[in-house]
Amino acid sequence: MADPASIGLAILQVLYTMVYTFYCIIESIARTCLPRDYFKKDIAGQIVLVTGGGSGIGRLMCLKFAARGAKIVTWDVNPEGNAETVRQIADAGGFCRGYTVDLCNRKDVYASAKRVKEEVGKVDILVNNAGIVTGKKLLESPDESIIRTFEVNSLSHFWTVKAFLGDMLLSNRGHIVSIASMAGWIGANGLVDYCSSKFAAVGFDEALRLELKAEGATGIKTTVVCPIYISTGMFEGVVTNSLFPILSPEWVASEAVDATLMDVPVLMLPKHMRIGLILRHILPDKVNYKLAQLTGVTTMMNGFVGRRKEE
Repeated sequence: MADPASIGLAILQVLYTMVYTFYCIIESIARTCLPRDYFKKDIAGQIVLVTGGGSGIGRLMCLKFAARGAKIVTWDVNPEGNAETVRQIADAGGFCRGYTVDLCNRKDVYASAKRVKEEVGKVDILVNNAGIVTGKKLLESPDESIIRTFEVNSLSHFWTVKAFLGDMLLSNRGHIVSIASMAGWIGANGLVDYCSSKFAAVGFDEALRLELKAEGATGIKTTVVCPIYISTGMFEGVVTNSLFPILSPEWVASEAVDATLMDVPVLMLPKHMRIGLILRHILPDKVNYKLAQLTGVTTMMNGFVGRRKEE
């Protein structure tokens, strides 16, 4: 039989959890209703490193972080793209350094990270943005393409975080952002390797967030951004519908930057995708497949062309 002290402690824990839950609900409502600027943190003077910053969403995020006074470091495998990002930020009066980095080579990642620390300083916000897509069915996907998809879309996150997290832990301050995808929550026909790599990226973020909290590193935040298709050219040829609109790169970049500044843990774009995710977990598998057929998830990739390069 449990002693009265144990029972009393259990009751207090339940009551505390109920009060804390109520507080979190109120906070969430306030964040929805009040202006975003009220919750955004000041990053002026901080160093933001963006992988895949030489084009697409990566470049747009670099520009938006720079506009808020941050010092930008862009990593990209394409030196010309990096140079253009550096030029645009410099023309706007900001600071940016570009490094040509092969994210598939962890030794290159570690060496480049050392150079950044020596030449620019400690990274405060790390944005793992670089991504590639094969866009073929599993049996049509070359082994090398599958391996490279995982190296860029998920494994590189391990190397970059290992390179910069130690410094964040020393000051208990920092932010790690993973640009993943709704394909990291819901599978899609013709994207087996891509979905798998993005599922890994989503899992990486969730496990890292829990690990940091368990270790007491509450000053280090993580954000995972999960959009559907974006009109950057990466998914050229994909045919969608009103439920799955092709998103504007400018809007996605703005939402991702705002989520970072507001310490939002998980951002799904568009936001109604959360409803689909809930239904996916409560409806029978046969119903989920029928819905996938009706919404075009099983055929969206049929006209895929793409451009098969890092963004």
